[in-house]
Amino acid sequence: MRQYKNILYSIAVGSLLSMTSCTDLTETVYDQLTDESIDLNDDEVLGAMMGEAYANLRFLYWGWNGYFDVMDECGDLYMTPKRIGVGWGDLYIPMHKHTWNTSQGHLWGLWYYAYVGISYANKCLDILPESGMAQAEMRYLRAMNYYILLDAFRNVPLETTQNVPEGHLPQQVTPETMFDFCVEELEAIKDDLGTSKIHGKPNRYAANMILAKLYLNHNVYFKTDGNDYYEKALTEVDDIINNGGYALAENYLDNFKDDISGSPEVIFAIPLHKKFASHNYLVNKVLVGAGAAAYGYDGAPWNGSCAVPQFLDTYHENDKRFTDTWTGGVQRYAIKNSDGTYTPQAGDPIPFSDDDWSGTGYLNYSYEVHSIDNPGAYQQEGYRFVKSEIVGGDAGTYGNDVAYFRLADAMFIKAECLLRLGRNEQTAADLVTEIRRRNFGETSDATRTVAQLKGGSIYNYGRREYTCEGFANWDRGSYISTFEGGDDIILGGLLDDLAWEFVGEHHRRQDLIRFKMTDGRNVFNGKSWFCKEATTQTHWDYFPIPLDFMNSNISLVQNEGYSN
Repeated sequence: MRQYKNILYSIAVGSLLSMTSCTDLTETVYDQLTDESIDLNDDEVLGAMMGEAYANLRFLYWGWNGYFDVMDECGDLYMTPKRIGVGWGDLYIPMHKHTWNTSQGHLWGLWYYAYVGISYANKCLDILPESGMAQAEMRYLRAMNYYILLDAFRNVPLETTQNVPEGHLPQQVTPETMFDFCVEELEAIKDDLGTSKIHGKPNRYAANMILAKLYLNHNVYFKTDGNDYYEKALTEVDDIINNGGYALAENYLDNFKDDISGSPEVIFAIPLHKKFASHNYLVNKVLVGAGAAAYGYDGAPWNGSCAVPQFLDTYHENDKRFTDTWTGGVQRYAIKNSDGTYTPQAGDPIPFSDDDWSGTGYLNYSYEVHSIDNPGAYQQEGYRFVKSEIVGGDAGTYGNDVAYFRLADAMFIKAECLLRLGRNEQTAADLVTEIRRRNFGETSDATRTVAQLKGGSIYNYGRREYTCEGFANWDRGSYISTFEGGDDIILGGLLDDLAWEFVGEHHRRQDLIRFKMTDGRNVFNGKSWFCKEATTQTHWDYFPIPLDFMNSNISLVQNEGYSN
């Protein structure tokens, strides 16, 4: 679908397909083309519309403050503190502290791009045949967007056509209605999607994955405790594992290259090839400007995100995923190879004098971070997220594909369901061990036992914040700390393994909400970490509807626990 990226920019998006009535009731017409003047029976125009349905999934994920940030900034692994001397990062503080409101910028983009994608899919489905691959693809993308909206907001409008009367205002439906719609749609199109593996396009097993995610999180959405939906999730992932023909990639990082079309593990990808898309700005979000030279990248990073130090403490010393995911300490120049590629961190240390806490005069990322905002983080504080390949030259991560679903995820879902069902628990442990082997090799460190997975987490939860100022100043008198541990987390060992495997892969928010403590609270609310406080409130499990959309559609009712 890459060839369709730019076609529709000159076509009428007019009523932006009526779903934008959630945003703006006025019509925008480009070049005097409207819905009425577009010939949707023209294969080229229809293909362009389908291409835009795909493109908006890309914007949803890696548009500014996109889904990547939504799912990870509020977790206990990764954060974007206010950067002292740099001047940005304030937007991310409420995400870390769980103090967001209806004006949180991340939520606007999530709602907007999901509904634009749904609108394009609906427009296509209004004219496509009722069977066949094309309609199945559009129904898949529509269901995927609705799954994302259900997970994030719960009470959202459900629209299945663009053939609506003038002045139509989309109406919210219950979470139960939306859940059932997604399930029915995905079940209906499985066969039409087929089993072929085409990079960037869904197949039967991609549908299995959304269904498995819906079933796995059913009890969270509806505050139930039964096992029926774990059984359903297990059925979906068994179809993938037994029949899909997928295999774990030989190397963990094969799933995070700029082009992941060769990975045997990827079930569904969002293609972001630099020539056609270039929408992934992660390289700029994480690195200090001078740090670009460690990868041969020619851009000028902004210096923002880093690891939560408490999470770094949890890694096993022999887990290769630590160095695959994070870079810290002294940074070195990349060396350019004869074929034009770069070998990262292979040359001399990179000079850097600002905030020189070590006295070395080199760029040197510290393990510890002062705080999220009081006073914040100095320029070199925090290990940086580099799991997504940083390509030399002017590429960076701009064109990096997203492995949205991969086999390891299906295997973890099976392991979790078996443990929650109390059945074939050794099989669950064997699945996790198999995934760990590519990072530990054939050593005893790779083995996870049933007892370990069912036991507590080794994450040492609690507040950890220095309020003193000065990069070289780590005054223990200014240190705010509480120690909550992780022994009281049910299946805490499994939660740890999910973190090591899927950090930075739109996983953590869901996982923290799904896993509970012995007092009944989930980890998302019930634990403190870094500068985030524990709470007994539960409305943080979902987000408020963004204020702009509330103001543009008077039929919308704000989610419980939030005020406009």
